[in-house]
Amino acid sequence: MQRHGDDDDDDDPMQAINNHDKVYGKTFLVHDLSGSLLPELEERGAMRRNDYYIPVSGEEKAADFGNTKDGGVSQYSKYDSIPLNSLKSDEAASGPKQGPTFQDGQRRVDYVLTYHVQKPQSVCRKTSRFADYHILRSLRRSLSMMRSGDTPPSKEDPEIAAHKHRLDYHEDDKRFRQTEFEDNLREMGLELEKDEGNKIPGIGFLKIHAPWNVLCREAEFMKLKLPTKKVYEVKQGSNVVERINLFIHKVTAPLHPKVEPNRPQNVKHLSHPFSREKQHLFDLSDRESFFDSKTRASIVYEVLKRTRCTKAKYTMGITSLLGNGVYTAAYPLHDGDVDGMGAEANDRKILYEEWASYSVFYKYQPIGLIRKYFGEKIGLYFAWLGVYTQMLIPAAIVGVIVFLYGCATVDNDIPSMEICDPRNNITMCPLCDRACSYWKLKTACGTARASHLFDNPATVFFSIFMALWATMFMEHWKRRQMRLNYIWDLTGFEEEEAHKDHHRAEYEIQVMQKTLKKQDMYPKDKKVKLTCTDRAPAYMMGLFLMLFMIGVTFAVVFGVILYRISIKAALHMSSNPTARSNIRATVKGTAAVINLVIIIIMDEVYGAVARWLTVLEVPKTDKSFEERLIIKTFVLKFANAFSPIVYLAFFRGRMVGRPGDYVYVIGSYRMEECAHAGCLMELCIQLCITMLGKQLIQNNLFEIGIPKIKKLIRRRKSEMDSQQQEDYNMTLQRHEKDHFLGPFVGLSPEYMEMIIQFGMVTLFVASFPLAPLFALLNNIIEIRLDAKKFVTEVRRPIAARAKDIGIWYNLLRGLSKVAVIVNAFVISFTSDFIPRLVYQYMYSPDGSMHGFVNHTLSYFNVSDFKPGTAPLQPMHLGYEVQICRYKDYRETLWSNTPYDLSKEFWAILACRLAFVIVFQNVVMLMSDFVDWLIPDIPKDISLQIHKEKILMVELFMKEEEGKKLLRDNHTNQSPFQPRSRPASHTPSNC
Repeated sequence: MQRHGDDDDDDDPMQAINNHDKVYGKTFLVHDLSGSLLPELEERGAMRRNDYYIPVSGEEKAADFGNTKDGGVSQYSKYDSIPLNSLKSDEAASGPKQGPTFQDGQRRVDYVLTYHVQKPQSVCRKTSRFADYHILRSLRRSLSMMRSGDTPPSKEDPEIAAHKHRLDYHEDDKRFRQTEFEDNLREMGLELEKDEGNKIPGIGFLKIHAPWNVLCREAEFMKLKLPTKKVYEVKQGSNVVERINLFIHKVTAPLHPKVEPNRPQNVKHLSHPFSREKQHLFDLSDRESFFDSKTRASIVYEVLKRTRCTKAKYTMGITSLLGNGVYTAAYPLHDGDVDGMGAEANDRKILYEEWASYSVFYKYQPIGLIRKYFGEKIGLYFAWLGVYTQMLIPAAIVGVIVFLYGCATVDNDIPSMEICDPRNNITMCPLCDRACSYWKLKTACGTARASHLFDNPATVFFSIFMALWATMFMEHWKRRQMRLNYIWDLTGFEEEEAHKDHHRAEYEIQVMQKTLKKQDMYPKDKKVKLTCTDRAPAYMMGLFLMLFMIGVTFAVVFGVILYRISIKAALHMSSNPTARSNIRATVKGTAAVINLVIIIIMDEVYGAVARWLTVLEVPKTDKSFEERLIIKTFVLKFANAFSPIVYLAFFRGRMVGRPGDYVYVIGSYRMEECAHAGCLMELCIQLCITMLGKQLIQNNLFEIGIPKIKKLIRRRKSEMDSQQQEDYNMTLQRHEKDHFLGPFVGLSPEYMEMIIQFGMVTLFVASFPLAPLFALLNNIIEIRLDAKKFVTEVRRPIAARAKDIGIWYNLLRGLSKVAVIVNAFVISFTSDFIPRLVYQYMYSPDGSMHGFVNHTLSYFNVSDFKPGTAPLQPMHLGYEVQICRYKDYRETLWSNTPYDLSKEFWAILACRLAFVIVFQNVVMLMSDFVDWLIPDIPKDISLQIHKEKILMVELFMKEEEGKKLLRDNHTNQSPFQPRSRPASHTPSNC
């Protein structure tokens, strides 16, 4: 950064104004690309010319303010910019607007940086854009002395002294870094314009414009694939396939959004990485629309990431500058307004009407327009979410059929009929020590009938179906993703991105800090290598802290277990008959709600812990940071959401013991038992409440309610009424309106909630067949809710290119594999499916289920109770009980080894383990067969990709032949004959 501290510079008032702008940002000298003042400012300046103003010299007028640094010539000035100054004002006004522009009304605003502005009362003037020349001169000299470290004179202007006392060291340091960074941006060819006289007090805006030469240069550096002039016909396959696709398209026409296609579906432009040497291949007739707003913003962002502040103690990029408060926000602008009478037609408004509205919930998403406006990464997310939601439709239909089958056969279920039959006078043992008494089995009639709705033979079929469904979903998404890669010209994207993995700013700062420490420790002549390898303590700390947080989750589950045990005992001791009659329902419902509240709270805690641990590790690249954050967040949130469910499915009722020899948790509290119909009903209740609660409260209510609460708080703080607020919003410019929107926090939260939902749909679907239906209803709302949030409530994100959904696909595939094993264990050990089969085919006298309930119950002599564990009210049923029953497979009282595990127990255990092995291998074999049967790349897409390669080779061969023919003509021409040049090889303006 050059400093102008010479007296010659101080004698030039306009130069002083320019330098003053760069430091304090109070006054502005706005130029067009030719360097002359804009007409309106030139007119205002002429009205105020007096003794204190000197006309701008012709030398300064010739300087290109947009592409120079402190009046110097830019290193990129050899590339010509768009000659905006050649356009007349009436022509510029009549031309089509391409979005927000600079004050000249011609240069588009491609990106915006915001920063804090401190305006002292004595200096802030609203009536003039030009300050007094002598004040500026004194300010210029005082700033030079501050930078050089000289002591300022004892007598100075009191206005300047007051201003200096208001700026502390940190603010001055921020301003210094900001000035250097902006100068470096100008060196990179970007054009800047500041706006501090806006309607938002304390906030300044730095508007950034990328001229044509910068767009060309960066597009070539980024290897952006752009459409060429060459077009070719896209064939969908055979004539039969084309007719079928045409018929399907006509049938589903009402479901398609009303979005005008950019080109016919049967024609596609041949795309090629942009090159300034091969400009003739591209259609550059309309340069304003050749790079759309999404591409322009991403190009500017790439320049911002590569630009560094080097004169500070540490090298700082845009990420570090945002983190240190030098800039407060960085974002591209939305295209326009979405509602209101004056809202012009733009992509954002079309998305709002055809995508972000709940009235179009039944329509397909405009994925092409989403990608055009937000970029490939966000487009792939919504495409994946759409495919997932579509695939939930058949799963939901089959789940409803399974549930209806259970409802239709509940009256014919023999075990439920035996439990509900009052003639079966079966007395059951107490459910807890002392406080609980004996009870009749027929009181569990309601639980037994409800369990049959989810625990029936159709459940096994549904588990197999969902395992194959998960495989079909993954294959369908791979094919859909490959089709989008072809349509969006993302083939070969990985090779291009492999060379562009920039280091994170935090990593560079960490390396610099460690390097400076090593330089202080070692001699100056010794080389110090720039590395950051001593991060093992952070890894170990992260591992131990993650294990500790998972331990906290288990502790919370254990606390809920104690709550259920203690509440059950308290309700049994209650004298209220109503409370005693609904003990099971009360304990189940309240425990599930408590688990839900804890899950929602701990989700936020785990998200913050995962981010903090990832920051401690200082990953080298953004991709590494994102992947580590996703893994940590997934592990913690998965354990948080599924720990109560895993306990109910696999641990509750397993280590209980028997009457007279129970296993105790703490003191007199013994382990929980399952109901006679099993734990599947309680598992279903917990899964239902957790799934619905997370979707309704955490996903939807929070996303809808929190933005509305923030708006309400801002409205309460504002002194304007609703009409004044609306009028005020109408006066704001685009960059000011977008400043009030929320920041874009990334796609990880959106993916994470869908991954957890996918786990609940697949992992324990054997216990809750209605899970796909609830997931489908949630996703229909979620798509439109996310769409509205992206379009209206958050700032426009940077368009990021991506070929796939990344690590999320691996998590989905892993969950689909684990789901097979989990459902096998749920069917075998949690439900009564295997015990019923064993009884029916091994122990039943007539091959039916009659007598199954009695077969599952063992006998206990009440005289064998340990002292202090017998019921306090043994006559609760009106008679003295000698023998009670409990659910377990143990030897009878009259056998040689009473209360020992019987041979039936071991036979059923062997069958359960055999079922797990057979079910797992058969289903996985079927899944792998489906995976092998369906190709990852559709045949027509494979043919089109091959065709594109051939056409590209032909195109370059023709170009080489043309060059060769041109050289031959040159050799045959006489030396005095003028040389001709094909029109396609005209000089480039890039």
